[in-house]
Amino acid sequence: MKKGKIIKGIAGFYYVHDGHEKVYECKAKGIFRNRGMKPLVGDDAAFEVLSEEEGLGNISEILPRKNSLVRPASANVDQALVIFAVKEPDPNLNLLDRFLVMMETEEIPCHVCFNKADLDGPKGRKLTALYEKAGYPSHLVSTYTGEGTLEIRNLLLGKTTVLAGPSGVGKSSLMNLLHPEAGMETGRVSEKIGRGRHTTRHTELFFLEKDTFLLDTPGFSSLDLFGLPCEKLRFYYPELFKLEGECRFQGCIHGKEPDCAVKKALEEDKISRERYENYLLLYEELKSKKHYGR
Repeated sequence: MKKGKIIKGIAGFYYVHDGHEKVYECKAKGIFRNRGMKPLVGDDAAFEVLSEEEGLGNISEILPRKNSLVRPASANVDQALVIFAVKEPDPNLNLLDRFLVMMETEEIPCHVCFNKADLDGPKGRKLTALYEKAGYPSHLVSTYTGEGTLEIRNLLLGKTTVLAGPSGVGKSSLMNLLHPEAGMETGRVSEKIGRGRHTTRHTELFFLEKDTFLLDTPGFSSLDLFGLPCEKLRFYYPELFKLEGECRFQGCIHGKEPDCAVKKALEEDKISRERYENYLLLYEELKSKKHYGR
C-alpha cells in the first residue's frame, strides 16, 4: 500500500502523485460510491499498486481532509492566490471580493495578485494598496518582465495553493513561469471582447517541489456565494469584522443604521470605499435571494 496526493481526475480515473517522481493512474473502489463520497483533487489517498511498470493502481482510502472547496472542487488547500490583471482586462473588483468572501467562509488564507504591472504600474500599486488596507497580502507582478514572480514563488513553498482568477489575466502565463513542465497553453486576450480564451479546462494539481503543490483552475467570470445568509456577510470582510461590536446597535449591518462604526471608519478613510460599496451590493443580492427562497 502506498500513499500519495490526487493531482487530477478525468473520466473516472484519478492520477496520484507519490510525493517523489511518479504518478499512478488509479480507479476508485466502489466503496466510495456506496458512501456517496467522491475523491477530490488535493485529497491524500492510500492506494494499492496493480502494476509498477505501467503505473496503475486502485485507490482504497481517502485520508481525512483538512478542508474542501466546492469551486474549484478540491481538498486540503493551505492558501489561495487569486490573480487579476491591472488592465486588459480591467479588474472586476466585485468579482474579486466575491472570491475573497468565499475563501473567508472556508477559513482559507488568501493572497491577492495583480498581473500585467508593465501595462500600468501606478494603477497596480493603487490596487495592491487597496487590498493591503483590507488586510490581504497583495502582490504586483508582471509575467512579461518577471517583476514580483520570485516573491510569488517563495510564498508557495511548503504549501498547497489554489491559483484562481478570471480568464485573460495571465494565470496560465504565471503557471508556466512557476512550473514550465506544465506545458500550459497561454491564451491571448481577444481584442474584440476583452477577455481571454479558457485555457484551463479542468482543475489540476502540479507538483513544484517537496511538499509544494499548485492547483490550477479554470477561469471564471461569475461566482455565486452558495446561499450565504446576508446577515453573516459582514463577518467575511476582515476590515468590517474588526469593528464588530463597536456600532450603536447590536447586529448592525453597516447600511442605514445611525452611529455605525464602519461608516465612521469610512469617513476617516480607514476602510476602502470600493470594498464597502461592493459589500452593500453583495448584501442586497444575498438579501434578494433569501427573499425569493433561492
